[in-house]
Amino acid sequence: MDSFLIEWGLPALFCVSFLAATVLPIASEWLLAALVAQPLDLTSAVAVATAGNTLGAITTWAIGVWGGAWVIRRWLRISDNDRIRAESWYARWGSWSLLLAWLPIVGDPLCLIGGLLKVPLMRFTLLVATGKAARYLLIAWAARKIAS
Repeated sequence: MDSFLIEWGLPALFCVSFLAATVLPIASEWLLAALVAQPLDLTSAVAVATAGNTLGAITTWAIGVWGGAWVIRRWLRISDNDRIRAESWYARWGSWSLLLAWLPIVGDPLCLIGGLLKVPLMRFTLLVATGKAARYLLIAWAARKIAS
C-alpha cells in the first residue's frame, strides 16, 4: 500500500484537490496528510495540492465569468444564502476576501462571485493560490509532525 500511495499519490492528490475546489463535496486534506506521513517530499505534495486546488477555483471563477445566474442556480446549486454570504464578504473585504477561498461553505461561492464580478484572472489566481498554499502548508507541516 505504501508504494502504491507514493507512486500514485501525487496524481491522485492533484485530481482530488482540483475536484475539491469545485462545488463537489469532497476534501483533499486527508490525502495530503496521508502522503506527507510517507517518505514523500513535503514541498512537492504542497505544490501539487495547491496547483490542483487553484485550477479548480479558476474553473469556478470561469463559470462565474461566463456561466451566468442560470448555471449558478440550476447546475451548481449554490444556495441563495451561500451566495449572499459570499457577496457580503466581497462587500466588506473586496477581492482580498479571495485569500479565504479555502474555507468550507463560502470558499466556492467566493470564487464564483469573483468571476461574476470579473476580478482579473491574475489577481484572482494570486490571491486564491496564496491562501490555498498557506492552508496546505500548515496541514502538511502538522501531518508530518504528527507522523514523526
